[in-house]
Amino acid sequence: MAKRVGILTGGGDCPGLNAVIRAVVRRGDALGYEIIGILEGWLGLLENKLERLNLRSASGILNRGGTILKTSRTNPLKHPDGLATIEENLRKNAIEALIAVGGDDTMGVADRLYHHGVSVVGIPKTIDNDLNGTDYCFGFDTAVNIATEAIDRLHTTAEAHNRIMVVEVMGRDTGWIAVASGLAGGADVILIPEKPIEIEEVCALLRKRSQRGKDFSIVVVAEGAKLPTLAGEAARQVAQSHVTDEFGHVQLGGISSILAREIEDRTGFETRVAVLGHIQRGGSPTAFDRILATRFGVTAMNLVDRGEFGKMVALQGTKIVAVPLSEATKSPRRVDQELYDTAAVFFG
Repeated sequence: MAKRVGILTGGGDCPGLNAVIRAVVRRGDALGYEIIGILEGWLGLLENKLERLNLRSASGILNRGGTILKTSRTNPLKHPDGLATIEENLRKNAIEALIAVGGDDTMGVADRLYHHGVSVVGIPKTIDNDLNGTDYCFGFDTAVNIATEAIDRLHTTAEAHNRIMVVEVMGRDTGWIAVASGLAGGADVILIPEKPIEIEEVCALLRKRSQRGKDFSIVVVAEGAKLPTLAGEAARQVAQSHVTDEFGHVQLGGISSILAREIEDRTGFETRVAVLGHIQRGGSPTAFDRILATRFGVTAMNLVDRGEFGKMVALQGTKIVAVPLSEATKSPRRVDQELYDTAAVFFG
């Protein structure tokens, strides 16, 4: 009987997940493994929701967004006997190794399972590009391309109406999407979580631009950027509600509206808002993300076959390598200061 390997996709969806699944199935079949799809992320292992994957079910999905396995933000560490339930369901289904595809939350659970004796390999997935140990996560390139196209389109309407457009993109703890799309799209100001916002500095840049004859501007802001508060208080993120998911995250959003009001009140420039939201997560992956996801999936199966567990596949330079799961989850990977400084050359 072929050895069984499980695969799940956890956390937010992103383009490239199906490319990873396809690669794991194809490489697993070539190596003589049976691949078991776990539905809805960690929830599927808590509720024993599984299905067998084969060459037919993995065919034709390379260019599809989303994930054929579905996903959820379930945190088994918040469920009574969650880890024990997962271990028991893996044993009952004769799954000898697990491939977990996800961001920092998913990798964190995978690391805990590894230290509980589960044979697990991680694959980094996040449009935020904030996992340590890897230069890029798949999904990021697609999100940046989508955001850049939106900024290009907003340029024309901003110029036609002599307006300032504040574009809100995703980025909870890091501003990778904001910096990359803003730089590619010619943004005049970029605001990120790594740097608390000084609204008067933003307004000064916009006034400077106006004084040299530019009657429109594009401001790109990450949803997790921090607004100033009263003296002595920490800068704050803007949340849509105070309800948290099982990993303790609030749903962010709305900073662009606050920022736009402040800009208009302080400068008198007509200001509008565009929130890209989940548009950045959807649709077909770029060629870069399809290739990266495929390379990750093949390498993950090779690690399983060699018995190299407790690791996450990663891109370093042009090479796919393996790094400890503990390294990947130790802290968010912040925006490179050199990249931000390059973008800042074009502010104002």
